[in-house]
Amino acid sequence: MHTLCARGTMKPEITAAVGFLSRFLRIKGHVNDRQLQTFSQTLQDILAEQYKHHWFPDRPCKGSGYRCIRINHKMDPLVGQAAQRIGLTIQQLYVLLPSELTLWVDPFEVSYRIGEDGSICVLYESQPSVSVSVNNAVNMATGGQPSAHAVASLVDSHISCKEELLLGRTSPSKAYSMMTVSS
Repeated sequence: MHTLCARGTMKPEITAAVGFLSRFLRIKGHVNDRQLQTFSQTLQDILAEQYKHHWFPDRPCKGSGYRCIRINHKMDPLVGQAAQRIGLTIQQLYVLLPSELTLWVDPFEVSYRIGEDGSICVLYESQPSVSVSVNNAVNMATGGQPSAHAVASLVDSHISCKEELLLGRTSPSKAYSMMTVSS
């Protein structure tokens, strides 16, 4: 599995997303433990391969649309591919998964929305490491050492793609409230 890429690890985010989808299969489906394990591992492998050139911890919103898992009158092809590996059809997936689901898998945050007008809920959240932010700042600068103020600004400037949506940088049809879901 490609859990690491040159730009940083994506394993916790992919694990959170796959775990979320797998819970639907376990709760609503007649999927045994072996099938569930195969589905989870297959989807982790597929997502890691798909995202490996589209993972930007220094700019988490870059590539967000590419990494979005979407079910809305059409099954997400990556989820469908993992399900077919354990013998589930697309029609069976429509019964097991929400009919309208958006799952964002971004560096430092995984969140979802069920329904077009549903609330955005956070499944996984972490902070960018200071060392990664400092290295990015140094690489972008002319070679000088970053000041303590620059480091603090980089850490404080992390805004998720969904927060940008909430701040009005795009125009959603309704105002969304954020909920944090913990396991």
